[in-house]
Amino acid sequence: MISTVSSNSYIWNLVLFLHMVLEENEHEVVNIGPGVPDALLVDSIQECWPDAVVISSVNGHGFLDGRRMIRAPRRDEVGRDMPVMIGGKLGNLGAENECYPQELVGAGFDAVFADASPEALTSYLRTLPAATPHQSSPVGSSRKAAATR
Repeated sequence: MISTVSSNSYIWNLVLFLHMVLEENEHEVVNIGPGVPDALLVDSIQECWPDAVVISSVNGHGFLDGRRMIRAPRRDEVGRDMPVMIGGKLGNLGAENECYPQELVGAGFDAVFADASPEALTSYLRTLPAATPHQSSPVGSSRKAAATR
């Protein structure tokens, strides 16, 4: 599943680019669009049961929005243990942005890709376990493969 931090409401091009990169690397993608509010992210996770959630940022608010955003899936029964990663422009401090990845991992992200190439993301996704069918889902649907090889 892919989306952006909530303040990136105008960047469809990035979401479509990320979508294409993941599909070219043989991942099934559920694209919930840019600028998604935290509650909609959790609703989408509950509905789709993706194997991973990828959040992107280009406006430099990735750290601020991401730190807030990750709390919602981590409080949810379905999203609690789901791999969630964030990448892109995390802040506007230049070299001082180096502190953000560790803080975002501490906040609950499984991986952080600060200004990284798409290859770093796809390599990481290949390390995740493949989806396995679940006996039951809190929302009554089976888990979809949404970002696995």
